[in-house]
Parts: sequence; C-alpha cells; structure tokens
Amino acid sequence: MSSRGLRYINGYGLDCGAVIYSDIADIESSLFYYRYDDPPIIAGAGTIGVEIVEDVPEVEVVVVPVGGAGLIAGVSCAIKTLKPDVKVYGVEPEFAASYNMALEAGRPVHTEVQTTLADGLAVPMVGAHAFEVARHYVDECVTCTEKEVSLAILRLIENEKLVCEGGGVAGLAALLPGGQLDRPELKGKNIVIPLCGGDIDTTIL
Repeated sequence: MSSRGLRYINGYGLDCGAVIYSDIADIESSLFYYRYDDPPIIAGAGTIGVEIVEDVPEVEVVVVPVGGAGLIAGVSCAIKTLKPDVKVYGVEPEFAASYNMALEAGRPVHTEVQTTLADGLAVPMVGAHAFEVARHYVDECVTCTEKEVSLAILRLIENEKLVCEGGGVAGLAALLPGGQLDRPELKGKNIVIPLCGGDIDTTIL
C-alpha cells in the first residue's frame, strides 16, 4: 500500500488486472472503474463530444478511434444528443476489429488480436456497456491498415509537428487517400478527429 492509499499489483494483461482490482474493491468496499466500460468513464468521454459541439458548432462529421468502445460511446451519445444530424464514424485497426465483430454477433465477442501499431486500440473484446451505447449512436465503423496508421503518424509529424501514437491517429488514417473514409460524400465537410494519445515508443517512431 502506498502513502496515498493506492495498492500496486503485479499481473499480466488488462483482463487479468481488471479481475484482481475488482475483487480487491469488493473486499475493501472501494470503487473500481474499468478503463472504458463503466458508465462514469463513458460519461466522461462524452464531455469530448460536448466540447466538439461547443468549439466547432459547424461540425458535420466526427471520426473517433475505437478500442474498447468507451470513447466512441460517450462521444457519439453526446454528439447525437446535441446535433443529431452529425455523422459519427468509428475506426479500428484491421488487426483488432473487436467492435465490428461485436456488431456482426449482436453482442461483444472475443476477437483474435494481432500485433498492431495502434496498440492502444488492440482490445480483444469491447465493453458490454460501451457497446450497448455505441451501437445506437455510431453511424458506421470502418477499419484502417497498418500502412495507413504509419502514414497518419508521419503526416501529423510533418505537417502539424504533433507526435501521436498509432491508436490516436486511427481516425485520420481512415480519411487519408485510399482509406475507407476517403469518400466523395465526405469531401469538403467539416470533420473533427480527436487525436487521442501521444504514448508512442521512440523505437517504433
């Protein structure tokens, strides 16, 4: 136990850690919030959607990276509540397409995940709460390739002097020439893409 009352635990994998933390929370009568699938976390993600509408009132399209689906659940719910006509697209890496698999099955299912540059999105199964919210508000979810992710990272460094991790640039990756959102109907639209994450290993960069 640390001086702040935090307990440090060694474990392997997010799912393993979630089980351990949840058990400890039950024993110690404390609160445990899973990183993308608890309603308060999803609600917190929704504040991004509120900020988008406030800061870019002319927004027409929002493109959000998808991992466990908590981020897109909150953002899409807020966006569609405030501006129902705005299109919300999700983007996940083709090597970790757990949200699309859940859509096909009608529920979250375990998905085989391969190594990807968008490692922050490499979640084998989307959250049940997050999926239930997102499926009602997200217009479509597409995938991006490893090449598109790497190009998106490079374009941001070259043109914007921003360093983002692979998962954080998934939205941009799908909009680049040849990407699944490189569509005529999106040309000239006011598009907002959250660039969420700058935790990229320097050797990968």
